[in-house]
Amino acid sequence: MADLIHPSAIVSSKAKLGKGVSVGPFSIIYDNVEIGDDTCIGAYCELGLSNAFSDSKHLVIGKDSNIRSHSVFYEGSVFGERLVTGHRVTVREKTMAGKNLQIGTLSDIQGHCTIGDYVRFHSNVHIGQKSTIGNFVWIFPYVVLTNDPHPPSETLIGVTVCDYAAIATMSVILPGAVVAKGVLVGAHSSLKGDTQEGWVYAGSPAKAICPTNKIKMQDGSGRVAYPWTEHFHRGYPEEQVNGWLKK
Repeated sequence: MADLIHPSAIVSSKAKLGKGVSVGPFSIIYDNVEIGDDTCIGAYCELGLSNAFSDSKHLVIGKDSNIRSHSVFYEGSVFGERLVTGHRVTVREKTMAGKNLQIGTLSDIQGHCTIGDYVRFHSNVHIGQKSTIGNFVWIFPYVVLTNDPHPPSETLIGVTVCDYAAIATMSVILPGAVVAKGVLVGAHSSLKGDTQEGWVYAGSPAKAICPTNKIKMQDGSGRVAYPWTEHFHRGYPEEQVNGWLKK
C-alpha cells in the first residue's frame, strides 16, 4: 500500500483505504474518508474537508474511481463505484450519487443533492443545492441549475432533472423547474416550471418546440436523434444497451 501513496501526500491514519488505492503528490485525505478498492486519487486533491453542514459524516467513494488533480470533496457525501472526475472539481457536503457518475473539469456540485446512476456532467457545470437528478442524465458545458427564486435569500428550491434528460450548453434551469423524462433543453435556454416528457424546450424563456422524436440525425442517415439511447451507447454496460435496443 505504501508504494501507491506518494511521499508528499498526507493521509490520515483514521481514513479507510481499500486495496490498490493510489494517492498522488501533495494530496490530503482527512479522517472521515472511505475509499474503495483500485481507486486513483490524483495530485493536489483534498478529500474529506469538514464544515458546519457536513455533520461529521464520512465521505465515501466507491471502488474503481478516478479523481483527477486539484479536486476537492467535502465529507458527508457518498458516491457509488466508478466515479470519474476531470481536474479542479469541487463537491460539497451531503451529495448522494449512484454509480459511474462523471464530473467534468471545473464543475461544481454545491451539496445537499441527489444524483442517480450513469449521470454525465461536462466541464464547467454548476449544480445548485437541493438539486435532484435521475439516471442517465446528460448536462453539457456551462449549464447552471439554480435554486434561489429571489436572490439573495434563504429560500432554496431545487431543480429536478428526470431520467434520460439532456440539457444543452449554456442553459440556465431556474428554481423549482422540472425537466421531465427524456426532455431536451436547447442551448442558451432559460427554463422555468414543469415540462412534458419527451419534448424539446428552447429559448429564453424556454418554450415547448416539438416532440424530441421529430429531430433527425445530421449524419445523413435520416434516423431520429431521440431517444438518444437508440444510437449512443459508448460507456454503458452491455446489458443496459441490450435493454434499450429491445425497447
